Parts: sequence; C-alpha cells; structure tokens
Amino acid sequence: MILPNQLTVLRIILSPIFLILFLSEDVFMKQLAFVVFVIASLTDWYDGWLARKFNYITEWGKFLDPTADKILTSCAFIGFVIIGVLELWMVIIIIVRDFLMTGLRIYADYKNYSFKTSTLAKWKTFFQMAFLDYLLLIFTLMTFQSLYKNNIEIFNILTNKNFIYITMLSITLFTLITGIFYLYQNRHLIKGLFTSENK
Repeated sequence: MILPNQLTVLRIILSPIFLILFLSEDVFMKQLAFVVFVIASLTDWYDGWLARKFNYITEWGKFLDPTADKILTSCAFIGFVIIGVLELWMVIIIIVRDFLMTGLRIYADYKNYSFKTSTLAKWKTFFQMAFLDYLLLIFTLMTFQSLYKNNIEIFNILTNKNFIYITMLSITLFTLITGIFYLYQNRHLIKGLFTSENK
C-alpha cells in the first residue's frame, strides 16, 4: 500500500480514537483528543499533497480518501452532539448528505463516469472543518482550569448557544444546498449512470 493510502487508513483509525478520547471524563484525555484530531487533519492535507505531487492516485485511494474525511468530521460532529453542544437533526442532515454524495461519486468513478465537483462543495468542506476546529480549540482550552477561570466571560461569549446554533444551522443549510446543487449539476450523468446500469 502506497504512503498516501497508508495515511488515509491512519486517519480512519484515528477518528474513533479521537471520539473516545473526546468523550472521556479525564481532562488530559480530552486535551489529547484535540491533538489526535489535528494529526488526523494533517494526514488529510499531506496525503493529498503526496498524491498530487508524485501522482500517487489509485482507485483504492479515490474510494478511501473521501470516506476517511467524512468519518473524521462525522466523529467530531457526533461528539459535540453527545455533549449537548450541537443539535442531532443538523448533524444527521450533514452526515447523510456527505455520505450519499461520496457514495454516488465513488460509484460513478467505478463506472468510469466523471462527475463535476463544484467550488461550493469545497467551501462546504472548509466551513465544516473551520467550525469543528473552532469548537475543538475553544472546548479544549476550557479544560485548562486556570485559563478558564481567568477568562470565564470571554469563554461564555465564544461558546454562546445562540451563536453556535445559528452558525451550525447556516452550515447545515449550506451543506444541504450544495448537495442539491451537486445533484442538479450532474443530473444528466446520474441519469446515464443508472440507465446504463439497468440495461
């Protein structure tokens, strides 16, 4: 297995490890969860860079890489649902949309169909990751008691429930819209994909 794919597998392995650490009652484990998430995120950037620079692009990698990304973000979203920061229905919409689109794209690649990836979808991924990074950073910093106690008012502003709800709602709607746009943009290819399958 080539290095980019090894890094992708590592990202998949780190995802449930991150979630377990994040949900731990131990403060150090929670802090370690942030480190694990950062490392997993870096493997995403690095394996993509390696694949492009050295043309390490394989059929296995095309399937594994986007799946690993969705597993990592899904674990983070689920973690914040469990601790009561995010709404379950929003996370369900995001996860279902992302895995459906990823599955469709993987199936299309398998059938040698080339689907268009919109700039909106890339922005969707950026907003999701940026928001998760923000939440993880803030909630990790809050585990340092001296820092938290000396800046309670600031942390209360940064973790304002209305701010988090509205931001997450915006990301959820944007994610849903990009999914609809993706289906519309590739509607003829999708029709051809499943028409040819039935022949």
